[in-house]
Amino acid sequence: MKRAVYFEFGAPQKVLQSEDADKPQPGPGQVLVKMVLSPVHNHDLMTISGQYGFKPTLPAVPGTEAVGVVESLGEGVTNLKIGQRVAGGAEASWAEYYLASAERLIPVPDSIGDETACQLVSMPLSAKMLLETLDVARGEWIALNAANGAVGKLVAQYGAERGIHVLGLVRREAAVAEMKALGFSNVVSTEGDDWRDKVVAITGGAPIVRGIESLGGDGATELASILADGAQLISFGAMSGRPLKLPAGELLFRGTTVKGFWGAKPPVAPERIGQLIGELVADAASGKLTLPVEATYAIDQVAEAAKASGEVGRKGKIAIRGR
Repeated sequence: MKRAVYFEFGAPQKVLQSEDADKPQPGPGQVLVKMVLSPVHNHDLMTISGQYGFKPTLPAVPGTEAVGVVESLGEGVTNLKIGQRVAGGAEASWAEYYLASAERLIPVPDSIGDETACQLVSMPLSAKMLLETLDVARGEWIALNAANGAVGKLVAQYGAERGIHVLGLVRREAAVAEMKALGFSNVVSTEGDDWRDKVVAITGGAPIVRGIESLGGDGATELASILADGAQLISFGAMSGRPLKLPAGELLFRGTTVKGFWGAKPPVAPERIGQLIGELVADAASGKLTLPVEATYAIDQVAEAAKASGEVGRKGKIAIRGR
């Protein structure tokens, strides 16, 4: 079989390559899955760069989520069957075949397309868990940057269901129109000098009590500047690859507090996670939740896929295809 691999940490478009390898065999509790689509997540690229919360042993095969078809079952697996279409978390999923724990796989109804199924858990579940832990009342305002990314759209969608007002920040004026076309109206571009005035116009001057920061670098400074005194800033990602910058005055004089959120260490109980995943599957099956893929790349094009994932203005995920 063919799989993606990297032998050193570094810029993904430089260190990623493909190779031929033997098909893995499932151990107890594992399932061998024939991969259909596997998304290129930001955390995948950070892992390849050596900047994520853990470093895999090298050489390593990237990929943490996929949709595929069960090829064979390991000892003790009774909740799945051969030929079943499944999605969910996995290890080394940028390969024609990958192994996954049977407990982490979700049977996928036919009504859910591969594009949505391949990214059904990671980002949507993180968005739902984040909203569970914000401690925000109905009618209050929160703000987030990278609002045109997958998590930004999901937080806006699911936040609205909770009665939470969500203000989104984007870095391009064109992205405001793109978001409005998708039904997200509370969006402001930081490209112009008067963008903070636009924030006040949208919120009516109401306090913004939480900020979800996904850019790193100056993104944190911009986001903190529109938060209310005593607000909480949640570091969710670092898309820019730069250290988070926050003026001391935000902490000393305005009482801003900072905390991190990492989906790999879930802040909610396991039984609640199961309930949230069930909600996501139901939403996707009904068409309420759709997660687009902008382009797919073959495994031997993995470096090009990594580069494409960083392109500005994407309207959907980049994904690796199994065949």
